[in-house]
Amino acid sequence: MPRTRHNAAFALITVAALSLTACGSGDPTASPAEAAGRGRIPSADVVSSVKKDEAAANLLPASVRSSGTLSLASSVGAPPGAFYREDGKTLAGADIDFADAVARKLGLEVKREVASFEAILPALGSGKYDLGTGNFGVTDERRRTIDFVTYINDGQGFAVRDDSKLKKVTELTQLCGLTVGTGAGTTFEATLEENRHLCADAGKKPYEVRTYADQAAVWISLQQGRSDVLMSTINGLRYAVTQQKGLRFLNEFKRLDVGFAFKKGTQLAPAFQAAVNSLKKDGTYDRVLEKWGTGESAIETSQISPPEIR
Repeated sequence: MPRTRHNAAFALITVAALSLTACGSGDPTASPAEAAGRGRIPSADVVSSVKKDEAAANLLPASVRSSGTLSLASSVGAPPGAFYREDGKTLAGADIDFADAVARKLGLEVKREVASFEAILPALGSGKYDLGTGNFGVTDERRRTIDFVTYINDGQGFAVRDDSKLKKVTELTQLCGLTVGTGAGTTFEATLEENRHLCADAGKKPYEVRTYADQAAVWISLQQGRSDVLMSTINGLRYAVTQQKGLRFLNEFKRLDVGFAFKKGTQLAPAFQAAVNSLKKDGTYDRVLEKWGTGESAIETSQISPPEIR
């Protein structure tokens, strides 16, 4: 995705953050949750103090320990996951912090490359990258071709304009006759497409699914009325509606484990699992979640490719 499009998403969702941060205003003592609510982007350093965990590092393949590097593909969209700061160059977000913290635990240098969400998983299979991040939900369909190491629990939710009559979506048939905006190549698109028949089965007009390649276009479609409702990540929606007037978060629809993504059969998974659990043990894990106001996404322990949450 071109950087200008990422910047557009950032500008749309965090206009208040840009103005406050650029001017250096705001209360420096504010908690992460307060900072997010006021539009400022958290900047606490929760990674540089992380120490190498020799036991976890010893689980790496010998070739990786020897090279000391891994190639990482990051999907960059909007807070709190991964995004560009106001300078248009510096990456930030929970995904960025978690990946960097795990790398420090394993004594590795991460060579990060920004890639579009829908391109990362196929690229892992071809060997272009060693791993990928992008709030990838662990589904049974994806587990057929991708290995995951979980680090948070997020999932699917909905947002609407304030003038919407929708109060809560518990069944997809509540969307019949509406236009639903979502990201291309996501679990949201898959869920909507797989269940499109439910409206026809109930004798109702099917909902229309409109997919977009970046978060800016998704939110613009809602603001301008081209979409009646958005389906996206729980954490992303909750954050975004605090930054934009006239929108509201509806509800969580389905929880999903989220993980680092690898080529099927990877030998890296045990080391990454141990590193995540080591971050939990030393408190770094909780500090990352606190920084980004996503404490509800905490997991008890990292798992390798667990079954999809039903």
